Amino acid sequence: MPLETFNGGTPLTMGVELELQLVSFSDYDLTASSPDLLHLLARKPFPGNVTPEITESMIEINSDVHTRHSELLAQLHEVRDTLVTAGEQLNIGIAGGGTHPFQKWVERRIFEKPRFKQVSQLYGYLAKQFTVFGQHVHIGCANGDDALFLLHSLSRYLPHFIALSASSPFVQGGDTLFNSARLNSVFAFPMSGRAPFLLSWDEFEHSYFAKMEHTGVIKSMKDFYWDIRPKPEYGTIELRVCDTPLTVERAAALACYLQALCAYLLERKEEPPAEDDYLVYNYNRFQACRFGLDGTVVHPKTYESLSLREDILTTLRKMDPYAEKLGGTAALNHLMQVTHMGSDAQYLRDQFNASGSVEGIVDAAVRRFRGRM
Repeated sequence: MPLETFNGGTPLTMGVELELQLVSFSDYDLTASSPDLLHLLARKPFPGNVTPEITESMIEINSDVHTRHSELLAQLHEVRDTLVTAGEQLNIGIAGGGTHPFQKWVERRIFEKPRFKQVSQLYGYLAKQFTVFGQHVHIGCANGDDALFLLHSLSRYLPHFIALSASSPFVQGGDTLFNSARLNSVFAFPMSGRAPFLLSWDEFEHSYFAKMEHTGVIKSMKDFYWDIRPKPEYGTIELRVCDTPLTVERAAALACYLQALCAYLLERKEEPPAEDDYLVYNYNRFQACRFGLDGTVVHPKTYESLSLREDILTTLRKMDPYAEKLGGTAALNHLMQVTHMGSDAQYLRDQFNASGSVEGIVDAAVRRFRGRM
């Protein structure tokens, strides 16, 4: 089908999607409970939107469109409380985190939905292995050209979001030594990675998307698993590299950091994006996934090696006036604390060391999502 018209609207609006784990209280493994949970939640209005995900051990929640941190956070609190209450009726826990620490992909069940069945038939075991959990953030753009400009300008900052959200150090019962192991599952898909370097929406639509559609490889933007992708039907760009944090507070803070960065980038004060920026893209992304806040990245313009932690702190301070204007000061303060104190990945490792079991990690994640730790 042809690419949708870019439905440009109010710039710098934001929305959040969170993929969440459904956990059995009996053994802390994932449980195929999304059909029951969704049926229960459908009985009364939900504060946002809740939908199935590719396997029955996960759900996705979507916020409304917001402009300010306080509004987004208030809705995410309401969503969390609604989910926790419903989960308790079914004896299941709801948790964040980019991976479940010991679930086995072979035990997962594909949700009964035509698109999920098609994905499963195409990708085989990768579909069940895709039982990983990410946060996606949408930012409103005035037009398609602005969307592509932001998409490529943000490539230099993607390691910030990977490191700040990292919450997937454990896979299949073992410590991967990565802070964000979730993204390794995403990279297995052929349409993952980064978008082609095009800054004109007309060129993107007619010279790239139309050709890709003609090949038969893709049918819509949903078939691209890029780290950032445009969403013309919403008039947004969608950042997709974040692990789902353990708390909704961190999820809201990450969204507001992206909002402030976009406000800054739209002033065109930085050197414009270029194809050569991607020379160090995969290396920087690996550093953030593997080492988190302790990683080292290479600046795409100067080729200077930078401490990722210090680069984040410098950028957060630079974004202060933009966040203040947008009502996001508290969000940036939260991320300042994360940068100094450590990510969710470090917290999960600390919980494993304290409990001595992978089940203890899940118990801590469930309690932290509820806001009880």
